[in-house]
Amino acid sequence: MSETRTTPVRFPPGRYGRRRDGRKVSRPLVVIAAALVVAGGVAVAVKLYQQYGDPAYTASTVGYELTDATADITFQVTKPGGTPALCQVRARSRDGAEVGRAEVAIPPGEPGGDGVTVTYSLATSARAVVVEVQRCYPVQP
Repeated sequence: MSETRTTPVRFPPGRYGRRRDGRKVSRPLVVIAAALVVAGGVAVAVKLYQQYGDPAYTASTVGYELTDATADITFQVTKPGGTPALCQVRARSRDGAEVGRAEVAIPPGEPGGDGVTVTYSLATSARAVVVEVQRCYPVQP
């Protein structure tokens, strides 16, 4: 035998606490909160870039020559004059695998000059098809 109720269930008052009505969050509040989160993220990114990023040290490849065992690269480093730097040089094969890597010491150069041209011969474990300067940064004392 089955029983069908036609009246809603009523709980005894005060026994199960009060029922909560589902409140909806207003759309402007959600937009403001999202804007604050984005602004905070941008502020953190700018702070970290100012602290760790150094746009004064850049490198551009002038040219390179490839053989089976070496990759000779010539590149121009722009940096504050009179300061030494380190640059990371990498060679990759046709399939994208890294076949050579080195940190190249860049001399201080002239105190008033900004650019230094460097030629470096990188030993490779296989034939490279591209050589690149990944990044340059100041020498930490």
